[in-house]
Amino acid sequence: MSLDEITRATIAFIRTHEAWGVPLVLVLAFGESLAFISLLLPATVILIGVGFLIGESGIAFWPLWLAAAIGAALGDWLSFWIGTRLGNGVSHYWPLSRYPNLIPRGHLFFERWGVAGVFFGRFFGPLRASVPLAAGICKMPALAFQIANTTSAFVWATGILVPGAFGLKWLQQ
Repeated sequence: MSLDEITRATIAFIRTHEAWGVPLVLVLAFGESLAFISLLLPATVILIGVGFLIGESGIAFWPLWLAAAIGAALGDWLSFWIGTRLGNGVSHYWPLSRYPNLIPRGHLFFERWGVAGVFFGRFFGPLRASVPLAAGICKMPALAFQIANTTSAFVWATGILVPGAFGLKWLQQ
């Protein structure tokens, strides 16, 4: 299946089975933020499509937004925890072993920007999952990490869903 087919199938599933929207969005956002899975899961495109689905079908925005934020925060938290437990050895595990520059890039980004790097790293593709991992490897204080993680997750969920959910309505007026 192509990325386009996966995206269309997922959005069609949510449209048909609205009750599954919240858990599916939570899982997609979690996977998008989890160090190993984010490299394999095209969740950003699907979540943007879910935003448009909200805008065109009238599905409730707030539960999906909350699910996206919680899923993203949990994915980063788990990546951080893995980094604290495995340290630099995490780069030897698949699929990270296939991307040897990813952890060093995340590490440099984190070292340069610290807590702000954790916050802003969520908004930059491959760094989204590698920065929390690097923060864990560098033994960042957990409270500082969680503050940056949680606030960025809510901002990210807003940015990923709002353009489709409300932009479509705005354009139609």
